[in-house]
Amino acid sequence: MYQLDITLRRGQSLAARDRGGTSDPYVKFKIGGKEVFRSKIIHKNLNPVWEEKACILVDHLREPLYIKVFDYDFGLQDDFMGSAFLDLTQLELNRPTDVTLTLKDPHYPDHDLGIILLSVILTPKEGESRDVTMLMRKSWKRSSKFQTQSLRLSDLHRKSHLWRGIVSITLIEGRDLKAMDSNGLSDPYVKFRLGHQKYKSKIMPKTLNPQWREQFDFHLYEERGGIIDITAWDKDAGKRDDFIGRCQVDLSALSREQTHKLELQLEEGEGHLVLLVTLTASATVSISDLSVNSLEDQKEREEILKRYSPLRIFHNLKDVGFLQVKVIRAEGLMAADVTGKSDPFCVVELNNDRLLTHTVYKNLNPEWNKVFTFNIKDIHSVLEVTVYDEDRDRSADFLGKVAIPLLSIQNGEQKAYVLKNKQLTGPTKGVIYLEIDVIFNAVKASLRTLIPKEQKYIEEENRLSKQLLLRNFIRMKRCVMVLVNAAYYVNSCFDWDSPPRSLAAFVLFLFVVWNFELYMIPLVLLLLLTWNYFLIISGKDNRQRDTVVEDMLEDEEEEDDKDDKDSEKKGFINKIYAIQEVCVSVQNILDEVASFGERIKNTFNWTVPFLSWLAIVALCVFTAILYCIPLRYIVLIWGINKFTKKLRSPYAIDNNELLDFLSRVPSDVQVVQYQELKPDPSHSPYKRKKNNLG
Repeated sequence: MYQLDITLRRGQSLAARDRGGTSDPYVKFKIGGKEVFRSKIIHKNLNPVWEEKACILVDHLREPLYIKVFDYDFGLQDDFMGSAFLDLTQLELNRPTDVTLTLKDPHYPDHDLGIILLSVILTPKEGESRDVTMLMRKSWKRSSKFQTQSLRLSDLHRKSHLWRGIVSITLIEGRDLKAMDSNGLSDPYVKFRLGHQKYKSKIMPKTLNPQWREQFDFHLYEERGGIIDITAWDKDAGKRDDFIGRCQVDLSALSREQTHKLELQLEEGEGHLVLLVTLTASATVSISDLSVNSLEDQKEREEILKRYSPLRIFHNLKDVGFLQVKVIRAEGLMAADVTGKSDPFCVVELNNDRLLTHTVYKNLNPEWNKVFTFNIKDIHSVLEVTVYDEDRDRSADFLGKVAIPLLSIQNGEQKAYVLKNKQLTGPTKGVIYLEIDVIFNAVKASLRTLIPKEQKYIEEENRLSKQLLLRNFIRMKRCVMVLVNAAYYVNSCFDWDSPPRSLAAFVLFLFVVWNFELYMIPLVLLLLLTWNYFLIISGKDNRQRDTVVEDMLEDEEEEDDKDDKDSEKKGFINKIYAIQEVCVSVQNILDEVASFGERIKNTFNWTVPFLSWLAIVALCVFTAILYCIPLRYIVLIWGINKFTKKLRSPYAIDNNELLDFLSRVPSDVQVVQYQELKPDPSHSPYKRKKNNLG
């Protein structure tokens, strides 16, 4: 086995593939017909500079390295710009070599397509040295524009994976951006990139001076900082988005623990972007062996409990709590290799925090015995634990996944979680044993519920799905039917279909209207919440599993699998991109409307008791305020606050506390996804482990 370290330097005099006489080139490396690396895209440049490094393990030197260059076309098939081969047998071992490759098109061998410059070094590796080698591989699904990155780390390289700090970025506004549309305006959005981390802002329609007011965080892995690449784009439906301009932020030039207001001039375009950037010290994130346990050390445990005690409510409101995850072992995993074994490793994710275990080779019952700790910024977050099979020459294979809401965790209990499929709708083969502890400040958690939810920036873009569209339509129809049935019920009272019921409704109507006060609105909602609570604790819970949603999610999983298999045969599907984009928008709107209704229902159904109790406290406060304070004073205070908010805090991010609260309540789809599956008691390994634990 050999390790091939490649630095992709730059390209020169590449072929123009766009109408403007330029290209948006990127490079693929392939060995044995399988993609092992893909570079970033350099926009509108025929002499691109990449300076990207790749580390590739090679079984033998007979297979040459195949280099292909493409021009990126948004929504269309990328244009071929040339290819070249690197004969690995001609490289000297352990010696850095600069290589210049001439790009050719096999169909037009006489065309001059430019050159690619590389630096390579080939070193021999022992077969078992994989355990101490860090591999960074990227995989791209052709059926999606989404890019994922797999990081493989060994114990020797563990520190390089833990972030050294947090970069908090607030995108405030754009000024005097370039007009890209025929109406003299643009529909701008902004992309940020720091290493493998990416973020895309929302689209602001028809403006040259957009107001975004979006906040997000990146992890800072390098002690010296890093470069944030920023590009501005104009959204165009049905064709490739227009490039507005680019700029960079050098984090090494910014002081820590201080907020910097930056007005950045866009290069290769017009206008400015206004940002707020803050660099802070690293949060509590660590990886250790099972023997090193923060909560079992009495001194450390007391320190953590003190940090999140009720007395420290207003100390660092963003630091809500502490999470410790013990990844112990897995059993009965799926065999992903031809040998009937797998090389499993585990990925633990909390929002945008992502840590990995080491790989246990050729084992279906791996033991990791690792402890992960995280800072909790939102107690309503969901812990995701995913098991993959490592493959040296391609992207990792999915073996199973579990999603665990933090509020459902029982501290200190070692549990066997049945692994689920990618959509979290049904079981797959195997179980994973975890022990999780959560310590948090309830008051901080409640206050954080009323601010915008952290957006996950590594997330697959939605694509058109017949099953998903149908599912969202049925979900919205069910929400609408609740209102329709309520209207029918009221109308039946007017029609005196049932005289006793109509008489009771008439008397109630007269009583309520005659005695109505504004405070009665939150009081009625409070009584409804209380009534449902007593129904639940008395054993008369009428909540039922949503089998309709479960069945539809399973159908959607089958459709996704079929799409993945057929994706290579359907490379021309983007020809109907404009229609697809409209359908995806309708699909997403249906999902948002249905989710909104389901979240309201689940608040009153006590699906998440913490949130329902929080709603009771809020309704009690609102009832008391409306009862004691005249309405004109309440409206006056509300109006003064709204009018002076931007004067008091010019860069405050707009939010709606009620919508932020509802965003934490799971929809019916999420309730199904977060349901914990029970292990099969007839499975002998589970029985044996249970007896051993007992």
